[in-house]
Amino acid sequence: MKAATIAVLALGVLATAAPAAAQDKYPSKPITIVVPQGPGGGNDTIARIWGQKLSEAIKQPVTIDNRAGAGGNIGEAYAAKAPKDGYTLLLTLSSAHVTNPFLYKNAGFDPVKDFEPIGTVATAGYVLVANPDFPANNVKELIEIARKKPGEISYGSAGNGTLNHLLGEMLKTQAQIDIVHVPYKTAAAAVNDVMGGRVPISFQSVPSAISQIKSGKLKVLGVANEKRIPSMPSVPAIGETLPGYGATPWYGLFAPAGTPKEIVAFVQRENAKVLVDKDLQEKLALQGAEPYTLDTEQFAALVKQELPRWQKIVKESGATVD
Repeated sequence: MKAATIAVLALGVLATAAPAAAQDKYPSKPITIVVPQGPGGGNDTIARIWGQKLSEAIKQPVTIDNRAGAGGNIGEAYAAKAPKDGYTLLLTLSSAHVTNPFLYKNAGFDPVKDFEPIGTVATAGYVLVANPDFPANNVKELIEIARKKPGEISYGSAGNGTLNHLLGEMLKTQAQIDIVHVPYKTAAAAVNDVMGGRVPISFQSVPSAISQIKSGKLKVLGVANEKRIPSMPSVPAIGETLPGYGATPWYGLFAPAGTPKEIVAFVQRENAKVLVDKDLQEKLALQGAEPYTLDTEQFAALVKQELPRWQKIVKESGATVD
């Protein structure tokens, strides 16, 4: 065989091997986790706890990139268009991923076609909190007051289209009351205004409000999950007053569609290891959250299952953003 031919063949082998070699080294540089909500919210809190543990596991820095706005659409759309190399991943809340496509005429992303599910990370409680001076101490009392004063009670949320918003719309529909939505840019901003008395109530993830609840700066009127939550076992679920009310959010990890399967599988395996870490579990518990372990296949099935459910909820509640 001629030397030129051998050289050409050798180059071909090297070209073919290069991508595989690059994947074998993954991760060889820092990983960015896009969080489509602002600092101080539940997803941000969970992402930072989890991200630190992932960084320790893979021996690479993990950076949290908050890209809030449009109920999570901005961050979701940004992550969907990121390079398909595993260095930009999305850690998102269930409402942003499976609810926004039905709240917005154009959410800017497709929850199935634009992403590769990697696995779930956590689940957390959602609660209806109030300023300590608010006269109601539970959901039943809130409903009674709201019926006597239609349109006079407002509730703060982390923004249009967020789960905080949708939980309020679900309450309005199922309790047949008229309360006014006040959207904020972040969950933390809404919590601050509830404590300051500028809005009386707000739906919040437990991680967003746990410190203020413990300090007595907020009181809890009810749990917005489908059942009572481990971190607040004595607080009734709203569904105990309004049968059928409630949602149990998850926080899940995605890669842009087209990311190599080997990379997705690697991150899924590392995520599974991180979620059994006792220190992580303790830190999540302090925030009212707990690990939620679904692998790639199970997570993909959950997303497809959740989409028609939330489409029905959005339609029945009449909630819309556009």
